[in-house]
Amino acid sequence: MAFRLAAQRSSSLSRVASPAARVLSARLAPAPAAASVRFYSDKPSPEAKASSLLDALPGNSLISKTGWVTLGTGATALAVSNELYVANEETVIAVGFLVFATLVGRAVTGPYKEWADSQIEKIGGILNGARKEHTDAVQARIDSVSQQKDVVDITKSLYSIAKETAQTEKEVFELSQRTKIASEVKAVLDSWVRFEAQEREAEQRLLTEAVVRKVQDALNDDKMQKQILDNAIAEVEQLVKAKKL
Repeated sequence: MAFRLAAQRSSSLSRVASPAARVLSARLAPAPAAASVRFYSDKPSPEAKASSLLDALPGNSLISKTGWVTLGTGATALAVSNELYVANEETVIAVGFLVFATLVGRAVTGPYKEWADSQIEKIGGILNGARKEHTDAVQARIDSVSQQKDVVDITKSLYSIAKETAQTEKEVFELSQRTKIASEVKAVLDSWVRFEAQEREAEQRLLTEAVVRKVQDALNDDKMQKQILDNAIAEVEQLVKAKKL
């Protein structure tokens, strides 16, 4: 009986509706039609509908979902039978609003899902690209570090080579200093030898000059000249006597 009254009231309300409401309904009418066409184009299977309805119900198991459905149906039947709730024009409006909201939700769900999937894919691509770049950077760093794993051995060998080079340079420096000292000593000794030779030559020259001067002085002496002359005459006489004999 209550449902009949609600139907009569809804028909009377539709007859006395304002032109603005009629225009609004005319504007909103194509959307459900388009949505229905779209839903018919990719209409889900009954199994998918059943699973979606079951997923929409509260609860984690099939038993709990069935309990919620039974509880809701029993509560509704109890409320209607005891006239705790009477279906009126508000109920019709609420049901119509729920149907309209459901249709709009279904119409918006597809584009929103596509947009959300595109955004998720975009963000996932950015995150994957960043992760790949980070992985490449870490791998490049690992490769560079792995190339430098023999740095300690190379450094030790270079240190030993540098030590040997320093020792060789030290020996070369010592030899060069010894060579310089030997050359300086040789130069000093040569200078002393030249000096002694010059001194001997000077002494010999002075001695020769002294002897020559003494001989010249002796020859210039009259007594010495007379003695030399007497000696020469005596030698000549001896030679003459020797020839006669």
